[in-house]
Amino acid sequence: MDGTKDATRDTARAGGSGRRGPVVAALMLAMALAALDSTIVSTAVPQIVGDLGGFSVFSWLFSGYLLAVTVTLPVYGRLSDTFGRKPVLVAGAALFLLGSLLCALAWNMAALIAFRVVQGLGGGALQGTVQTLAADLYPLKDRPKIQARLSTVWAVSAVAGPAVGGLLASYADWRWIFLVNLPVGAVALWLVVRHLHEPRRESDGTRPRTDWAGALTVFGCGGVLLTALVQGGVAWPWLSAPSLALFGTGAVLLAAVVAVERRAADPIMPGWVWRRRTIAAVNLALGALGLLMVAPTVFLPTYAQSVLGLAPVAAGFVLSVWTLSWPVSAALSQHVYRRIGFRDTALLGIGTSALILFAFPFLPYPGAAWQPALLMLLLGGALGLFQLPLIVGVQSTVGWSQRGTATASVLFCRQSGQTAGAAVFGAIANGVLAARLGGASDLDSVTRALDAGTGTGAAAGAGVADEALRRAVAEAVHAVYLGAAGAAALAFLVLLILAPRKFPVLTD
Repeated sequence: MDGTKDATRDTARAGGSGRRGPVVAALMLAMALAALDSTIVSTAVPQIVGDLGGFSVFSWLFSGYLLAVTVTLPVYGRLSDTFGRKPVLVAGAALFLLGSLLCALAWNMAALIAFRVVQGLGGGALQGTVQTLAADLYPLKDRPKIQARLSTVWAVSAVAGPAVGGLLASYADWRWIFLVNLPVGAVALWLVVRHLHEPRRESDGTRPRTDWAGALTVFGCGGVLLTALVQGGVAWPWLSAPSLALFGTGAVLLAAVVAVERRAADPIMPGWVWRRRTIAAVNLALGALGLLMVAPTVFLPTYAQSVLGLAPVAAGFVLSVWTLSWPVSAALSQHVYRRIGFRDTALLGIGTSALILFAFPFLPYPGAAWQPALLMLLLGGALGLFQLPLIVGVQSTVGWSQRGTATASVLFCRQSGQTAGAAVFGAIANGVLAARLGGASDLDSVTRALDAGTGTGAAAGAGVADEALRRAVAEAVHAVYLGAAGAAALAFLVLLILAPRKFPVLTD
């Protein structure tokens, strides 16, 4: 079946317009599960550690989940193109719910981390397949509507997740953070099974072949390299034996991925993903997006508390304002890209983002909370113009039989960029802190200095007691934001040079 015929059957494959409502509700619930799970656990960490112990490894509650989601995205994308969206989404949701139940039953930190990985294995199917089905449900002119709804789900989850996690941990039990997934996921599963009907696929008489060797090598390579990035400079120095061993193993596995995928009849990571200019350019640009997102999401709350002297709730508000402007801008972006095209709309968004990120280090010291909040509001609006047109544009250049793989490659690159950004910008911030704090040379020394210098103070807004430390934190965050501005500029150049001005959109 050619790409144009694939495109004309998208709505029929998703069950027809008459069943869109329940299916869209299921997609939003499934997306909420994946989005909430990225934030809801954070505020319950003290209660979890107090009950299970394992403070030294609790960061793997987040890292393990992120790694599992990231490395499974390309696998699920290819499987959805081969066997259909519904079986992949149902299997992924069931695995996610099983992981949630096991997390609630965990007896120690090691078990909880292992079960979080199980959750992540299902979460990869939720993220990738939901985004692909969103494109299947609607023709090009209507896709911004469903994408804006999904963006809103992420925005609400980013704001509500920490609050819900804190309430459950404080007034119930931290295990309810995972148990609450069960009824929500059950409703989503029921809606998918009942209302999502994919017609029988046309067969050429050959049995679909699954590239399990490719799936295992992709999974192993991604897991090893992402582990090296997550743990490097944290659990061990960058040039230590564990880091070198992981990067070396990752390089060997990467070569194995290339060799296996070249020989596979139906590869998990097909070469056309990188041979097509449009998809390759968008993959690289959204990898840079993941990189720059680390600056506000990871370092702005520290800046707000340590430099501005805000309480944790107020610091969270400074960050969360971008979740207000991002979905609004994404929803309105269709009016821009219909006039000037996908690429130029994305260039407008990422160019504006680079200027906003570059402006952050020039804020007055120590400044007022509304100043970084205003920049975050503007940044959310700019990134809404950048991300959504690229995702919709890529999905519109491929037919049904390739859309899962194309969507998964985009999400995989964004997630990988975010993981790499946490490592790179963490090293930059630690280096600046160490230099400004009198030559502290390792992360433990800097952490002890921060612990000693940070306090609420007797007076409101006392913030960081040590002025030198306060300025060091400000300079470290400024350096990170300059790096994020550089990542935005890199994304701008990639799109300008590699992406075609007009995306080769298939006819609906």
